[in-house]
Parts: sequence; C-alpha cells; structure tokens
Amino acid sequence: MKLLHIDSSALGANSVTRELSAAIAGRWRDAFPDIQVEYRDLDALPLPHLTGASLAQADADEAAAAAAALEQFLAADVIVIGAPMYNFSIPSTLKAWIDRIAIAGKSFKYTESGAVGLAGGKKVIVASGRGGIHSDAPTDFQEPYLRQVFGFLGIDDVEFVRAEGVAYSPQHRSEALAAAHRSIKAPTQLRKAA
Repeated sequence: MKLLHIDSSALGANSVTRELSAAIAGRWRDAFPDIQVEYRDLDALPLPHLTGASLAQADADEAAAAAAALEQFLAADVIVIGAPMYNFSIPSTLKAWIDRIAIAGKSFKYTESGAVGLAGGKKVIVASGRGGIHSDAPTDFQEPYLRQVFGFLGIDDVEFVRAEGVAYSPQHRSEALAAAHRSIKAPTQLRKAA
C-alpha cells in the first residue's frame, strides 16, 4: 500500500493542517507498518501554475515535474492532504497540483455520456484548517470543490478532518485542534475499485 502525504500551508511549523496531516499519516503508518509513504510539500517545492507554455510542454523540466506528480498521485492508494482554507478556498499551490493530476486520458476520460474518473479505488483524507467557521455555510468553497475534483477523478472515498475557528483565540485554536485530532478515524483496509 502507498500513501501520498501532501502539505500546502504556507505557515510552516505554525500550521494547523500540517499538524493534522502528520497525525493522519502517522496513524496509517502505525496501522500498516509496511505502508510506503511519499511526502510532497507544495509550499517548499511548488509546482508551477498551469500556463499555455505548460500545456505545450515548452519547458522539459516543468513537463517532467508535472508527469512525476501525476504518476505519484496515480500510484498512491491513500492521499492525505493538508489543505488550509485561504480566502474561502484552497491555496493556489494545491490548485496547481490539482491541475497536474486532473489529466484527460490519465485520471479521467470523456465518453459519449460524459466524463468518467479513472483514479477510483483511492482514499483521500483532507486535513482542513479554517480561521473562521464555515462548515455547511455558503462561504465554504473548499470542501465542495475538493469533493467535486476527486469525485470527477473517480474517487468517492473522501474524508475531512476539520479544525475551525482557529483564528478566534488561542483557546479556541487549542480546542479545535484537540477536537480534530479526536475525529481522525482509525485506518482500515481499502476497498478495491471494481
């Protein structure tokens, strides 16, 4: 089994999502000692944002990095993503990564009846950190977007671990983090795509 651990927060050691994603990945390592874990820090080593030159593969190094990101994603059985809410959505570095994994003919395909995801059978766990409280609110463009993207790629097993209101006060941050840690589910064997 392979686990891909991704962080996208720009806050370094001060990051709520980095703490939560590390805890989630740690639980998987504890439950499955033979699991292979790969780590990608999108803040420290961001993928370039998609441009016309990217699509034309004008830069061989950029094209190789994009291909490697796609292969890393496709090879993973479990993807743990540290995704803070930035301006009601996700960090642009995480969006740049998504642009490199959502590739027609690789992770999805178009058919006469519409798009079909090709990356099913994976589990995605998103560690979400939010300064305010946005669950089930019209201000949440993060969770619906990520569910849509991964669903489009054929992944219907998407779970969220949320710490909300972390900017309200140090006490609220501490309580929100503690509640988020308690909400992390025990890892289980994955169901295989049919």
